Amino acid sequence: MGTRTAIGEAPLHSPRTGQHIVIVEDDEALGREAAECISRWGSTVHRLNRPDDDTLKRRLQHDVDGIAVVSRDDIVALRYALLTEHVRPGVRLVVTLFDRTVADEVSRTVPNCSVLSITDTIVPTLLADCLNPRYAILQPTGSGMVGVLRQGGPAPVVHLSRRALAAASRPRPRGGLTTWFRSLGTSAKALVASFAGLLLVLALDVLLGICVLHERWYDALWNAARALTTLGSSPAAEWGPAWYKVFSALSMLTVLALAALFTAGLVDQLTGRRMTSILGARSIPRHGHVIVVGLGQVGLRLSARLRDLGVKVVAVERNPQAACVPLARSLAIPVVLGRGGDRFLLNRLCVQRARALAAVGSDGLENIAVAVATRAVAPHQRIVLRADGDGVTADSQSLFRIGAVCDVTRIVAASVAASVLGTRPLSVFIAERHTCALFPDEQVVDLGTWDAGPYRQSRTTEGGADPATGVPAH
Repeated sequence: MGTRTAIGEAPLHSPRTGQHIVIVEDDEALGREAAECISRWGSTVHRLNRPDDDTLKRRLQHDVDGIAVVSRDDIVALRYALLTEHVRPGVRLVVTLFDRTVADEVSRTVPNCSVLSITDTIVPTLLADCLNPRYAILQPTGSGMVGVLRQGGPAPVVHLSRRALAAASRPRPRGGLTTWFRSLGTSAKALVASFAGLLLVLALDVLLGICVLHERWYDALWNAARALTTLGSSPAAEWGPAWYKVFSALSMLTVLALAALFTAGLVDQLTGRRMTSILGARSIPRHGHVIVVGLGQVGLRLSARLRDLGVKVVAVERNPQAACVPLARSLAIPVVLGRGGDRFLLNRLCVQRARALAAVGSDGLENIAVAVATRAVAPHQRIVLRADGDGVTADSQSLFRIGAVCDVTRIVAASVAASVLGTRPLSVFIAERHTCALFPDEQVVDLGTWDAGPYRQSRTTEGGADPATGVPAH
């Protein structure tokens, strides 16, 4: 996939070569990957791993065309961004951040800073893997979506409506009443079961009042309601047969137990910190939905984007104190507390009838465990995995097919490199093992065409002398 160029022709949207770039990092894998991209594209890059203030100031005294602050900690990234702007005001600056509030504040405070949201960078790839594997990415626009087909062609970019994406590619069987009841929590099940039991006792009392005591239906209903609320029984019951009196006594004792159970369940639903509801927007969907395991920044943004597209979604988080849990509740996203690799939980979430399952937690091993458990419960389910550049996911993928893998490190690193070199891709993605970029003019470019060629030597330094200036790092 991508736009090919003729021999001697400049690659499309290619950055200017010969630039001097500084990467300030506390994530070695992400910084190394970004530095390799910058070096391949014909510029000099110097990496500073967790530098102190003096080291950073000394390095920024030399020629610098752009600075990238690469960190998974928003506070660390914010500190380095402000220090960099203080030392070299006006220099091209790219900062990776997760939190949108912090990103907006940095963009407002530092006008020459381009904030690269790690979450927004990978969500288009996750969306495409969850909704339609024909597309490499699904990039939201003002009124719809832009999709890039995995197979390149004369028109790889397709405009899609949100309604078309919300419709499942294949019909999913609808769950019945049993499936709905199984999806409820313990207190909700107690509430529903006790309420159904009370209704059953009421119906039997009305039926027996009409058939045995020969009461009019409204009298039978009134007397049955009095017995149900423990206000009294029908006066005609005193002359009823013995078996009716025995049945009436047992039914009143049953009502006493069911009423206590119903009251306890109702109080828990009204006063408890409930993440799901029995009915409504926060109820657990039972078919055609997407299960998002891991409610961090990535999981929350993916769930919110799916909800905006009209796709039913349920999130799973094992930590009840996670920072994004209250945010999901405010967005009416149902959240189930538990371990995503639990087979009983997966059955409760109707994984067999789901549209896809996305394991997007920060722990790669936990994501693999979720995928393996899902394969055992639903062998043909579409599974999407978040991988942060570790070799464990790649090794597991080579052993057996566990799902579509979203390589966060590779995507974010290419986005950082392209942005700090002066290009502004709308989205970066991986298609057919090629790293590609979608630009605002809807051109799709294979970033491999930007490579400067094998005749250039590696120009990346790590704490040593800058090959372009000869200045030592320390």
